[in-house]
Amino acid sequence: MTYRRPAFETLLRRTKEPRRFIQVVAGPRQVGKTTLVRQVLESLELPSHYASADDPAGRDRAWLREQWDIGRLLSTDSRRGAVLVIDEIQKVDSWSELVKAMWDADSAASSKLRVVLLGSSPLLVQRGLGESLAGRFELVQVSHWSLSEMREAFGWGLDTYLFYGGYPGAVALIGDRARWSAYVLDSLVETTLARDILLLSRVDKPALLRQLFSLATSYSGQILSYTKMLGQLQDAGNTTTLSHYLQLLSGAGLVSGLERFSGSVVRQRASSPKLIARNTGLISARSGVSVPAARRDPASWGRLVETAVGAHLLNHSPTGLQVMYWRERQHEVDFVLQRGEAVVGIEVTTSRHKRAGGMDAFARRFSPRRTLLVGAGGIELEDFLSSPPERWLK
Repeated sequence: MTYRRPAFETLLRRTKEPRRFIQVVAGPRQVGKTTLVRQVLESLELPSHYASADDPAGRDRAWLREQWDIGRLLSTDSRRGAVLVIDEIQKVDSWSELVKAMWDADSAASSKLRVVLLGSSPLLVQRGLGESLAGRFELVQVSHWSLSEMREAFGWGLDTYLFYGGYPGAVALIGDRARWSAYVLDSLVETTLARDILLLSRVDKPALLRQLFSLATSYSGQILSYTKMLGQLQDAGNTTTLSHYLQLLSGAGLVSGLERFSGSVVRQRASSPKLIARNTGLISARSGVSVPAARRDPASWGRLVETAVGAHLLNHSPTGLQVMYWRERQHEVDFVLQRGEAVVGIEVTTSRHKRAGGMDAFARRFSPRRTLLVGAGGIELEDFLSSPPERWLK
């Protein structure tokens, strides 16, 4: 069975084409990138070579050149060419410059070697792409699993998905609450922090980075100014440091800070962020409560619902579709989608008594293409989480 079907079909189609671009598959840890590529390789029936740079001892440029040479030999021996796959490419120092040099040399030699690069830190991968590989690559984003994917693969219902989130590797552990939480926090979160951020980015205050992650998951779905964050964190430095660390956490697929929609780019960037965990499992793993206990608490369950909607919008929006929030004085709209001149306002509710004042004020000021109520009395939450975000801008 093939999962992550849209990404699978995209990568399969592109890799079947004559050699044109490097294919770059980027996304958080444990979302199925390697499985996706292996399924594509099986469908292609081309000679292939897979190698991973995810080694505690590190991989250097000489190692990368050796792997590339193996791919070249396979391609030379086959009339149809071959496929070279390098996993965790961001772990190789200055990888993008070497990839550019080898790709350009192969292009000049009319090589048929196709190249697929995988990275578990989208932010760091994209930095490398922007530095050296402009015009030479296509990006395939693979994010956290959606409700539809978890339902198709594991038969999950809405409540299970809201609580445990989209981590397929943790599915077998949900019968043991403590073991499931330990897996998410130790094998996923800590590995991401230690190996995808701290080893590959300049972080002067590692303890602060971890504190910020904990704070962001605790306040997911809420707007929190950087000043208030400083008051709750030890050795917090300054707002610039917090903003940078939040960007790193977002690039690693853990938590993001939404900007405020205002029609002014300057004001957006200066706004207090709305914190959103990119996977509701990150909240539940830290909470220590059971599914029934969370379900009985309207505030806790409402936070999971709003986070699930925000994470869905962030994880599955195509390039060019911005996700923000809006607040002015006492008025607030949970999420705002914008692409070009098209704007959509989204309110999320678990109660039929949701106040409409914020949306009314938003509509009067910005004349959005449409306004949506998600939840009780509006679009069914399950339907919304099963639909691509761009649907609402059509």
